[in-house]
Amino acid sequence: MPGENTAGYSGQSGISQLPLETCMTMNRTWGYRITDKNYKSSDEIIRTLVGAAGRNGNLLINVGPRPDGCLPAEAVERLHALGQWMRQYGETIYGTRGGIIPPHDWGVTTQRGNTLYVHILNLQDDALFLPLSAKQVKRVALFDGKTRLPYTPTATGITVSLPAVPTGVDTVVEITLR
Repeated sequence: MPGENTAGYSGQSGISQLPLETCMTMNRTWGYRITDKNYKSSDEIIRTLVGAAGRNGNLLINVGPRPDGCLPAEAVERLHALGQWMRQYGETIYGTRGGIIPPHDWGVTTQRGNTLYVHILNLQDDALFLPLSAKQVKRVALFDGKTRLPYTPTATGITVSLPAVPTGVDTVVEITLR
């Protein structure tokens, strides 16, 4: 993922403010390889897209066509699932930058103007602490259906109460900032 430097090649230098990019294969090899049937799941690809966006990056997905020029059925299936997800949640990705809350174990944030999108990818609780001053927050709601969510101000942020422990690939909370 952008800025994670898991290989240690970039030394101690900081990450540029220029757009970053995560390049990944849909299966395990670049291009087409008839024996490579080890495709990433649609959920894994969506989570990678969300993770890249939350780290100020783009996602480049390699899809290798077969020798006849057609895409493998597994790739088409994953692209279709990604397209379906983007039709519903594209607003939280397109034209955004990484949000004011940096990536955490539970997920990432993206932001456009005064709208902060909280992408919950891995949370085992029905509440989420966010290091935001309550004075900054105008409204908190689920992205799906725009159902308002209660939140409790604390000395160091707010705790958002969710209707249930998040399940699925990504639960998105939309926060309107003042």
